[in-house]
Amino acid sequence: MQLKLWQVDAFAERVFEGNPAAIVPLDTWLDDAHMQRIADENNLAETAFLVRRGAGHYGLRWFTPAVEVDLCGHATLASAWLVFAELDRELNSVDFETRSGTLTVERGEDGRHRMSLPSDFVKPLENAALAGEIGEALGTAAPVALYTGRNILALFETPADVRAIKGSGEIAKLIPTDKGLIATAKGDRGYDFISRYFAPHHGLPEDSVTGSAHCALAPFWARRLAKLTLRARQESPRGGDLICTDAGARTTLSGACALYLRGEIDV
Repeated sequence: MQLKLWQVDAFAERVFEGNPAAIVPLDTWLDDAHMQRIADENNLAETAFLVRRGAGHYGLRWFTPAVEVDLCGHATLASAWLVFAELDRELNSVDFETRSGTLTVERGEDGRHRMSLPSDFVKPLENAALAGEIGEALGTAAPVALYTGRNILALFETPADVRAIKGSGEIAKLIPTDKGLIATAKGDRGYDFISRYFAPHHGLPEDSVTGSAHCALAPFWARRLAKLTLRARQESPRGGDLICTDAGARTTLSGACALYLRGEIDV
């Protein structure tokens, strides 16, 4: 069986930045094991699979090299880029039916498409011992506070503490198997906040740019900074920029995409 595949760098102005995602359009879903093997072979943070269900409507699923996930922002943005640029060029918006409900992406005239994702409101996690263990595992200062939602969010005192993180280390031993770890601090250099994201249980020691993590970060920082629209930087080795808007139950993220390759796979 031969399938088309695109690889797109999301939240990137140019290739080799942002977070790469593979997108594979399908006529109908393959069996889960087959899609998982393709994602493992691609060895990217996410491989997205699309099935067209009508004008402006697609089914969308996301797989890391290890598991299928409930929500992936950067692969959603990359999938929308593919729809707007090559699959359905007349569309100005597209709806994706996913395990997290219907996700809508609107075409941006400036090339920065806007997607609406469900917000993740974190709650304080009182555990001073865990904070110290997280700092030690990441090779940096201990976070000043911890929060929990779809992920564990660790708030650090300075951007330098976040940038000093040496990798995910032994963090997998400290967080639940269904969660990743968001490390964040108030921003500098023109950014409202910065972050990094580690999901070793999902086969992602460090993710390059994580849209789903910003569903927690945007409302979190919007309240702390008393502003609705924020400029964010994910400080991974590749790095990426996002514009985030806190819209209550929804978080709007926008960013550019850069095409890296288009090709075919024999599976």
